[in-house]
Amino acid sequence: MDTVADMRLGEFSDVLSSEAPVPGGGGASAVAAAVGASLGQMVASLTLGKERYVGVQGRIEDIVPRLEAARAELLALADEDARAFEPLSRAYGLPKGTEGERAHRAEIMESALRSACEPPFKIMAKACAAIDLVDEVSRIGTRIAISDAGAGAAILSAALKAASLTIFINAKSMADREYAEVLLSRTQEMLDEGCEKADNTFLRVERGIRWPSR
Repeated sequence: MDTVADMRLGEFSDVLSSEAPVPGGGGASAVAAAVGASLGQMVASLTLGKERYVGVQGRIEDIVPRLEAARAELLALADEDARAFEPLSRAYGLPKGTEGERAHRAEIMESALRSACEPPFKIMAKACAAIDLVDEVSRIGTRIAISDAGAGAAILSAALKAASLTIFINAKSMADREYAEVLLSRTQEMLDEGCEKADNTFLRVERGIRWPSR
């Protein structure tokens, strides 16, 4: 399979909707987060060089490449998520008829579950970083595209929620509950803080452009 970055949207959608185990929710969340970051970058790009926004050009010049890097990293994480799922998929098929086989399967499963959680955790971290930048763009960027910043924030919020589910379902099966609880705590923290900021960005944008106002 081609990398996600090289695939056409229709091709990615076809693979996503098929019986193939990957890409799945993790890869989809990475792509969604990249779309959200792209919208923020678009608004920032539209602000570059505009005389009306001369006072924020320094920040905009910093934000554009950071969002560009974020969306590239998120697309790469979609592929990383697919690769990380393969060992877990194989582990589910290991024999478990004897005590020795069950012990071996449990050991492999534990390692595979941890590995499968790493990409979505990274996706969430990148999405949170993108949310911070999109929020700033929504405040200082060109007003003619402010709705796109709000759309980006909404999509990033959804991406965070989607990525968290992969972690939650895998952590539930972990035998090392201490490790799982730490992972779940960190995941929930990103989910709560990131979604709150993204949702507040969306609501602020909505209130500013909606007519009649409410």
